[in-house]
Amino acid sequence: MTGHGEIAQDALGALRRLVGRDDAVFRDGQIDAIDALVGRRARVLVVQRTGWGKSAVYFVATALLRARGAGPTLIVSPLLALMRDQVAAAERAGVRARTMNSSNPEEFDAIGRELADGQVDVLLVSPERLNNPRFRADHLPGLAATTGLLVVDEAHCISDWGHDFRPDYRRIRDLLAGLPPGTPVLATTATANARVVADVEEQLAVRGGDADAEVLTVRGPLARDSLRLGVLRLPDAGARLGWLADHLVDLPGSGIVYCLTVAAAADTAAFLRARGVEVLEYTGRTDPAERLAAEDALRGNRVKALVATSALGMGFDKPDLGFVVHLGSPPSPIAYYQQVGRAGRAVDRADVLLLPGEEDAAIWRYFASASMPRQDQAEAVLAALGAAGRPLSTAALETAVDVRRTRLELLLKVLDVDGAVDRVEGGWRSTGRAWAYDADRYDRVAGAREAEQAAMRDYLDTPGCRMAFLARQLDDPWAADCGRCDRCAGRWFAEDVGAVARSAAGGWLGRAGVDLAPRTLWPAGMDRLGVPVRGKIPAAEAAAEGRALARLSDLGWGTRLRELLAAAERDGGGGDPPAALVDACVAVLRDWDWAQRPVAVAAVPSRRRPGLAPAVAARLAALGRLRWLGELDLVGGGPVGAPGGNSAFRLAGVWDRFAVGDPMRDALAATAGPVLLVDDVADSRWTLTVSARTLRRAGADAVLPLALALAA
Repeated sequence: MTGHGEIAQDALGALRRLVGRDDAVFRDGQIDAIDALVGRRARVLVVQRTGWGKSAVYFVATALLRARGAGPTLIVSPLLALMRDQVAAAERAGVRARTMNSSNPEEFDAIGRELADGQVDVLLVSPERLNNPRFRADHLPGLAATTGLLVVDEAHCISDWGHDFRPDYRRIRDLLAGLPPGTPVLATTATANARVVADVEEQLAVRGGDADAEVLTVRGPLARDSLRLGVLRLPDAGARLGWLADHLVDLPGSGIVYCLTVAAAADTAAFLRARGVEVLEYTGRTDPAERLAAEDALRGNRVKALVATSALGMGFDKPDLGFVVHLGSPPSPIAYYQQVGRAGRAVDRADVLLLPGEEDAAIWRYFASASMPRQDQAEAVLAALGAAGRPLSTAALETAVDVRRTRLELLLKVLDVDGAVDRVEGGWRSTGRAWAYDADRYDRVAGAREAEQAAMRDYLDTPGCRMAFLARQLDDPWAADCGRCDRCAGRWFAEDVGAVARSAAGGWLGRAGVDLAPRTLWPAGMDRLGVPVRGKIPAAEAAAEGRALARLSDLGWGTRLRELLAAAERDGGGGDPPAALVDACVAVLRDWDWAQRPVAVAAVPSRRRPGLAPAVAARLAALGRLRWLGELDLVGGGPVGAPGGNSAFRLAGVWDRFAVGDPMRDALAATAGPVLLVDDVADSRWTLTVSARTLRRAGADAVLPLALALAA
């Protein structure tokens, strides 16, 4: 603390109140950042490993700035879990913290009054909140004018090059430019390489007026001495699940098992619980209350692990987390470093093991393509908003442009931060500003992602120290051999998979059957696409609850179905269907708790795999001694449009495209009971919905959909 004088003494007192220890001292770099923020009102970028104490910097700086008459600190934070932890940490330091996020909108007015009365020291918001019309109108102007310190947490999200780039973070550049002169700014991250650091520094320097602000970067070594890294290659998903069943309980303390997809996390958690291992599932589809309960259970060591997707990432704080296991490789070494950094923060040793899978690269490609905006879709959105001349909701836009909801929401965010559209009460409107697709930028980002994936493959096979490899990926000048990983000290983990666990895993993955919920409502605004329906689907025209053999993302049948569907696209899928496929379908039918057994079978015709569904359907009819009705007829060449679009366009693309021919109609007239309707892939479910409606209107008593694969 030498040379920092009064600020250093005040800061030390605040630090000791924060951590509750009279012997606490600052780590290297902490007081430098605090002094720059409080003494010089500077802009500071802190790049330090998880657990170094970045939050201590902004809470101590807040306490000192507030004592000197500054306004409240505004923290832009990406995750609710992070916000909860930070609010608790602030209270320990005597800092009054509140948060405005999607979980507490009913508190916004009260918090606004507390801000106006000076009763809030720290307000935490998500980057998405910065563009909420109500927040932007009611709270942001006052905050921007009175903020005593702006904190951008997980600042790598600002950068296109960051592993977790978020379009909403780009709004912070505008917020920086509008801050009053002399407002200190702190950006923090644990996962930034040199290119990301340079990008964030450039954006931090933006301010109103002609001159850029100076930026102080405080950087330290990123390697974690407590982490023991390893990679174990196993032949298939069954072996990986079997290894977890045999050896997860041997890892120290409690920890996290990361999976690449929601389906994999669900399968893994269910299997481990069936084998007597106490785990809970944690994904983007987990109910918020269940997420909070799962976090608390892990912190309290009441479970061995959370089986999670990347939804449990930045911000989750458990200093004594004993291990992190990855069932599948993340798409970049930097993203991997960020996730394993959850472990070993307050323990001498934490174990980190990666179990890569053959399917990893395909999953990387899917998520990479889903996150990149497409020029044709962006131009269609702008044209639709321009033609409307008024705000359109996201649902209304779905009947104007064929873009799936999740991609449409991302696209609107990108267009918003580019200034081409505004989010207003009632939806979105065009600003009328010229906009051009920055193809060069997106090509560069796509190239960077491909390089990251190649580096992740290199990590698996590196002959040198694994920790040094990760540190070099982050351009850490202190990168050095750790002496603990499997490359430095030899394999520290068990490699065997017991026959019992392997057999149980194989049986688990071989199970078939996923619920297929029927559509119950028509999409809004279908009249604009020439489809005369609205509201609820009439019960007399609706499909019953159905089943799918498996999701394409499942660990077990998902892989086999992807291969089978690809082969059927090449050769049409005719001939005798694979016996294993038919046996799995029979198992699904056997376990189906229907109200009445089907008496007949029909198939949905397919343009891409014309022989597959009919072959399976005919075989099931023969095995079950059911009436074989054949295929529905295609009208006008069949469905139009490409798969993967939004619900409204998918319905319009299949509407009136299926018909019941005379032979099938005659057979239905002589059939009393449900019809089993077989399709190859269910994605939007509108093909099955419209096909079932066609059969019901032709006289079928009920329709039970059976899809070989569920796309999502």
